Amino acid sequence: MSPPTPTVVRSRDFIGSRAWDALPVALIDGVGVRLHWTDQPYVWHVNDGQEVFAVLDGRVQMRWRQEGAERVALLEAGDVFHAPEGTEHVAHPQGTARVLVIEREGSA
Repeated sequence: MSPPTPTVVRSRDFIGSRAWDALPVALIDGVGVRLHWTDQPYVWHVNDGQEVFAVLDGRVQMRWRQEGAERVALLEAGDVFHAPEGTEHVAHPQGTARVLVIEREGSA
């Protein structure tokens, strides 16, 4: 049996057919790595584990709720957001964005 072939993903070339369309990149010990393309906000949600959110292209306004208050950060290409388990959050792209999301396989 031959070893798996390495993969190169050109994130700027990925265009989804709908908002938050995903291109699976890897599954590592139950953790999914996916490239998302979007031009629309997601929905408020809580993942069943931690989530790492890296903006590769575009700008994304990340909102989260902490201690009863809504917080906001504008993420630019190269910025990373970490949502600890139980963090209610939502992403609002400012135009078109490509985001690398790392989270437990099957997480919302």
